[in-house]
Amino acid sequence: MNTATKSQSPIVTGADYIESLRGRGLKIHYLGELVKEPVDHPVMRPSMNAVAATYDLAISDPELALVNSPFTGEPINRFLHIAMNTDDVVQQNEMQRKLGQLTGTCFQRCVGMDALNSLYSVTYEIDEKHGTPYHQRLKDFIAMTHRGNLVIGGAMTDVKGDRSKPPHQQTDPDMFVHVVKETDEGIWISGAKAHQTGCINSHWLIVMPTLRLGPDDAKYAVVGAIPVDAPGITYIYGRQSCDLRSMEEGDIDAGNSQFSGQEALVILQDVFIPKERILMQGEYEFAAMLVERFTCYHRRSYVCKSGVGDVLIGAAATIADYNGVPNVSHIRDKLVEMTHLNETIYSTGIAASHQSEPTKSGAYINNGLIANVCKHHVTRFPYEIARLAQDLAGGMMVTMPSEQDFTNPETGELLLKYLQGRDGVDTEDRVRILRLIENMTMGRNAVGYLTESMHGAGSPQAQRIQIARQMNLEEKKGFAKRLAGVKEKEAEDESAE
Repeated sequence: MNTATKSQSPIVTGADYIESLRGRGLKIHYLGELVKEPVDHPVMRPSMNAVAATYDLAISDPELALVNSPFTGEPINRFLHIAMNTDDVVQQNEMQRKLGQLTGTCFQRCVGMDALNSLYSVTYEIDEKHGTPYHQRLKDFIAMTHRGNLVIGGAMTDVKGDRSKPPHQQTDPDMFVHVVKETDEGIWISGAKAHQTGCINSHWLIVMPTLRLGPDDAKYAVVGAIPVDAPGITYIYGRQSCDLRSMEEGDIDAGNSQFSGQEALVILQDVFIPKERILMQGEYEFAAMLVERFTCYHRRSYVCKSGVGDVLIGAAATIADYNGVPNVSHIRDKLVEMTHLNETIYSTGIAASHQSEPTKSGAYINNGLIANVCKHHVTRFPYEIARLAQDLAGGMMVTMPSEQDFTNPETGELLLKYLQGRDGVDTEDRVRILRLIENMTMGRNAVGYLTESMHGAGSPQAQRIQIARQMNLEEKKGFAKRLAGVKEKEAEDESAE
């Protein structure tokens, strides 16, 4: 059983959260070795600190990040809350931007939040059609997570194998997670989930299908909640650019030594899900609904990138100041452009949330068309913001000597002399800002700000497909024809009769 659920007291502070991750005996491989205790691993700890920040924000700003549970009546983190009105959905976005500003990286809880919210409405509608008990099981699970104030991770992306074939036609059935055995007690699943953000830092994982399924794919139509330390799970930790800088002496070269993101490949080998934690089994026709509702929530969740963008814009403005050119016209213009792009991301995400509507279950879901527009912006704009930040930083960002050279008695004084900026600015401060820009645009946190912006919650074509489905051209054509005085052919035919 997950160690966090054994605690009698709910997690309150970031320190409480870090302590809840100890001693779980997870099977984690990194750089070819088995990790004994991830909490104490220098590469992994910064990602845990980023999740801990979600708890500490709930203490420093309870109005933003804390909410009373409708299941227990006790305060819980907003990441566990089911949005029951438009304001709930909007507050999620406000919280996400704030955490991006505080951490400068991915804080790893949005997938779980969006999984819970999408499943709340989907399980309701599965039950409505099939008379299944999934919705009540989900509510029982949510109540349990609220009592512990736990971290929930979502696991949706399968490794897919041959992309031209559906799950049931794969040579190896493990290319998609599927049910391999069933008894009266529950089911066993096998397969793998790729790119799983914050999985090792979660207490529970919700496994979900990754695409639309047909009748022959019924065994792949499975949703269930499993403890992160369940038997049969192997985690292979993802390699990130410049990740070993976290293991070096000092904290300058890491750029952001305190916070980072985390991804891993999750291998599931005959992992048991008890009956009370099964939230879909065989209802293949609802897989597409779940994927579409999850991505609807999650694509507007990418307003988190605007919070990270705030940090990068601040770093670019700071280095311009440290270089003595904060008011040069082309410098100001580039900062304006960065801000314009960043606020466009935020504006579309928050607009999608403000246009939320209720589902049959009573939970609210944001506007799908605008959410896809938001995510489509995210696949482009952070790259341009990063390019402009590198432009303002200059070449020293990538040619700068190491922190060890700064502390070396023979070379340190030379570096302090020759790498200084304008008068009154400490050379080390200038170096730290340059390393932060490197970290966010080329280093470890570029994973969450750039590449994950491209591929997370679906690559660009996925958003274009959804935009095409929802752009309602016939209605728009009607607007144009009415104003131009064009009569519809059907109306002409009726008048002729």
